[in-house]
Order: sequence, then C-alpha cells, then structure tokens
Amino acid sequence: MQKDDVVKAQLKNGVRIITEKIPGVRSVSTGIWVGSGSRHEREGKEGIAHFIEHLMFKGTKQRSAADIAEALDSVGGQLNAFTTKEFTCYYAKTLDEHFTLGLDVLSDMFFNSTFTEKAINKERGVIEEEIKMYEDTPDELIHDFFVQTAWPDHPLGKPILGAIKSLEKIGREDVVNYLQETYLPKHLVIAIAGNLEHQEVQDKVAQIFTGMRPQEAEVNLSAPQNTRAETSNLTRETGQVQICLGTRGLAQNDERLYTLYILNNVLGGGLSSRLVQSIREERGLAYSVFSYHSAFCDTGLFTFYAGTSPTKYDEVIHLLLKEIQEIVAKGITEKELHRAKEQIKGNLFLGLENVSSRMTRLGRNELCLNRIVPLSEIVERISAVTLEDVKILAGDLFKDNHYTLSTIGPLAKPLDLQSFLP
Repeated sequence: MQKDDVVKAQLKNGVRIITEKIPGVRSVSTGIWVGSGSRHEREGKEGIAHFIEHLMFKGTKQRSAADIAEALDSVGGQLNAFTTKEFTCYYAKTLDEHFTLGLDVLSDMFFNSTFTEKAINKERGVIEEEIKMYEDTPDELIHDFFVQTAWPDHPLGKPILGAIKSLEKIGREDVVNYLQETYLPKHLVIAIAGNLEHQEVQDKVAQIFTGMRPQEAEVNLSAPQNTRAETSNLTRETGQVQICLGTRGLAQNDERLYTLYILNNVLGGGLSSRLVQSIREERGLAYSVFSYHSAFCDTGLFTFYAGTSPTKYDEVIHLLLKEIQEIVAKGITEKELHRAKEQIKGNLFLGLENVSSRMTRLGRNELCLNRIVPLSEIVERISAVTLEDVKILAGDLFKDNHYTLSTIGPLAKPLDLQSFLP
C-alpha cells in the first residue's frame, strides 16, 4: 500500500476525516461513524442508540422519509446504517459522480433530522416487531443470550436492540439528550473509500462538519472484569438445542490478537477446522458449528457455537471441550498453522476488494485504535505467528476451564457444566 492511499485530516473541533483512494473502481463508499453504541446507554434506556439509527431515516427539515429513500435509489446508490455495541455508522455507496449527493443526504440526516413524536411512536412499533422476530430465531438469539450470561451486570452484555420494556420509556427528550451527550465532534470519524481525490473530498467534508462546536467528551467506560463461569438455559420447544460455550477473549489492541486469529481459524473458523470436521463431517451431529471472537476496544469474548438434536447436545459439548483441551495440551500442527495463515490472508485481501469493506475498516480502526493499521503490518504480524505462540495463548485462555455455557431448547434447566469437564 502506498503511503498516500490513506490520508487522514483532523478538524479543529476534533472531527476526523479519513479517505482511501482505490484506483480502478467507479464507486465511493461514505460513512459517518459515531463512537457511540449500546454500551454507552444509560440504565433503563437500553436500545436508544439503535432507535436513533432508525429515526435518522424518518425525515429532516428538507426531506421527508420518502425523499431520503428515493434520493440514492434514483441514481442506483445505497443508503443504510448499523449499530454495534461500540459504534454507529450511517453510510452511502454511490458511483463516484454521485459522491456529493450521498454526502449531502447523509449530512442532512445527521444534522437536520426532526425526530417528530409521530415518527418516534411509529418506529418504536417497528423495532418492537424487530425484537419479536429476533426472539423467534433461536439460532440468532442464542448469541445475545450467551453474552448476557457472560456479562450480566455490564452494558456489553445487553442486546443492541434493547427490550420492549425499555423502548416504551424512550421519548423525544431522551433522544435529544442522548445525541447531545454522545454525538460529539471528538466521537466522529468520516470515512470515505473509492475513486476519489483526497483533498477535494476532504474539503467538501470539512465545509459541512467544521461548524460543529467542540465539546469535551465525557467517556467513563470500564471493561467487565471477567466472564461469569455460569450456565443458563432458555426453555423453548424447538427441534434443536442451540449451544454457546465461551470464555474471555482479547481486546482490539492486544498484541496477541493475530495469534488468536490463527487459533480461531484452526478450531472453528472454516470447513477444514477441527470442530467442523469432528462434529459435522465425521459424526453428523450438527449442520452449523463454528467458533468466533468478538473484540471490543478494551475486552473480548471467544465463543463456540453449535446447533444440534436434543438427544445429542451432551455429546457435542463433550467434543467442543475435547478439541479445546487437545490444543491446550499439544498445540496445533505445522500444516494447520500454514493453512490458517494463508486462509486469513486470502480472506483479508478478498474482503478488501469491496469499497464498503475498505470504508468500514477505516472507521473501525480509527475509532478503536486511533490509527489505520497498514495491510502490510497485518500480513507481517500474521506471518510471524509461531506454533508456540498459539499453544501459549490457548493455555492462557482455556487452561482454567473458566467457561460460560448457554443453551436454548427443550431442556428443563441449565446444564451442569462441571459434569462435562475433566
């Protein structure tokens, strides 16, 4: 990557503008990133960050909700948003010739949304239906249920959608107060990737965001001390038992994160992984089985998932723990290490062929790490991981058998995890 592919500027009020020039494409992806997500919500107002994300599309002083929807549709563009536990992103993808239109619509939504009582009441109903739909999908719900069990008393353990009970309490004054408290210049990153000229694009963005008044951002976040070694079950008359088993992971800025990429890949990160081969291919116990790592700015969570028959869940849990203990005791093989490195590097570069993925990388890196990690550094760090590194990290994460176990299915009560441990 050339040095001038990614250019960063910072306005006097603290807003950061990051552009990445990608020759050979005709599109531009523009994102307004806010360092505010569900973990920043006050108790009793859970779901407000996601609620506001929805409300931004419901009308401004200049555009109705229909006008917003039609603005980019009419030129073949895309307009969307998402909320995570730590960030909210509003983004547009357009042809390069329509970049100004995309930026105009996004900034209009960001600065001029009206948040009428009518829109708030209607959208509250929409999100309540979204929550009901989510709760009727056990293979998705299990992941939030697991995090709530692992971190029951911490904001990171609460679902991004909130709860129907908390949404009913959120009114227009709450929305305005949350915006004033969190949508501050120091929390903003404008990330843009595609066929662009750095200075021209940054000048246009600066004209729009320079007017924001700088304010001290009061961020007083604490990381959860550890995951709870607890078990939980949500009794549902379903055809499968959904299983999540996990333990503490690593923060986004942890030097060992690249080693964890390797460990996750070998355990359950692909079709050739140990869990898929052992549980699905050799024994036919599950259709979907995998592992994943959730890295936050100051903590992380490593999770194993499987969906299986109510008569087979105990065997699946035993096999999950067996593969974990095998890696703790013996590590991984040279062949697995090489395959994991090549797969991770391949996925990295294939993913970055999409301008929206590039834009997302810029926003997440800047908000969490305060820098854009060069691709060359990522490849170098992955290539440098050794067999011993993986074995040591596996021991650090798993040797104490400090696991959280959550299930959803036709079980009468939470499982006794101790009965599965050696």
